[in-house]
Amino acid sequence: MVDVAVVKRRDVALFSESLAELDGYVDAEIRARVRGFLSAQLYKDGAAVKAGQLLFSIDPGEYANALAAAKAAVARARAANSSNRVLLERNQAMYQSGAVSQQALDDARTNLADSTAQLESAEALLDQAKLNLSYTQIRSPIDGVAGLAAIRVGNLVGQDGPTLLTTVSQVDPIRVTFALSEVDYLKYPERFSSLDARDLAWVRRQFAALAKTALAEHDDPGVELLLSDGSVYPHRGLIITADRQIDASTGTLRIQALIPNPEGRLRPGQYGRVRLARQGEGHDVITVPEKALISVQGTYSVGVVEHDRVQLRRVDVGASVDGLRVALSGLQEGEQIVVEGLQKISDGAKVTPKLVTDDGKSASPPTTAAAKP
Repeated sequence: MVDVAVVKRRDVALFSESLAELDGYVDAEIRARVRGFLSAQLYKDGAAVKAGQLLFSIDPGEYANALAAAKAAVARARAANSSNRVLLERNQAMYQSGAVSQQALDDARTNLADSTAQLESAEALLDQAKLNLSYTQIRSPIDGVAGLAAIRVGNLVGQDGPTLLTTVSQVDPIRVTFALSEVDYLKYPERFSSLDARDLAWVRRQFAALAKTALAEHDDPGVELLLSDGSVYPHRGLIITADRQIDASTGTLRIQALIPNPEGRLRPGQYGRVRLARQGEGHDVITVPEKALISVQGTYSVGVVEHDRVQLRRVDVGASVDGLRVALSGLQEGEQIVVEGLQKISDGAKVTPKLVTDDGKSASPPTTAAAKP
């Protein structure tokens, strides 16, 4: 005995699925730009931080001393410049009366020009000293979530270049990167229209439209995210950009989308699958259960039962959805196919079919045992 089911036409929701990687909308690497000992960590690992919030401090002693020296150098240069200016003015007046030579006047002009340049150089060094001192106070450039500190207090940082201390990520919305086949890219051009206008403000407006009407601009249903545990993330996102070229080795195009993350459930580095609805497809199609398919070297066949005999028939199948495959050719509505007991059948074999419903239950009324007298 084998279980058989009736081939039916139905409407199914078809999707394209792609492996996706999640990343922050902005990932800001926080680095030590000056050399020194890390003196304090001023945030909790993994905590939310605000733009401008102090995250780390480096011992400022060396840079405070350098600033004081730079201020003194500016004062000396300014005094020398002032003295040379007065001397030039005096020599110019005396030159008119013939009291000093042309050479003395030229020397005064040269000394003033030299002292002016030295003053400008000292002021530039002062600005750099102020900047270096400010680098000992390391602040977050954005609102976001700060990662675990890569360097702990007491360690020397900035010795061989800017030392990575942590990373702050803006995670609402979160950025999702995935590869889309060239065929799907060409099939739905409206999804990629006006990408240049899709900035963060546009995306937030469209998020509200998706939540309210289930469709964004241009009747876009957005993208769904399937998490690694198989669950569907409750918020849909929108495509914001596409790479400049198709990857010739895979025939795919790298796409980025933004997805709302108000609860902070999604984190950079996560993996999942992006699902895009195939609009206009899946209406009134013939489907077969995945378990009814016999796969041999990339081809598929099913066991069609007619007059209690099995005919193994090759079928062409398309997309998969919820345990069903779309049958593109090879089957007609109303035919009966084997769904359980495939190991028992062969082409032309005689079988005893038992009709079952889509959920696997018997389609025939149960037999009632006769009551004993």
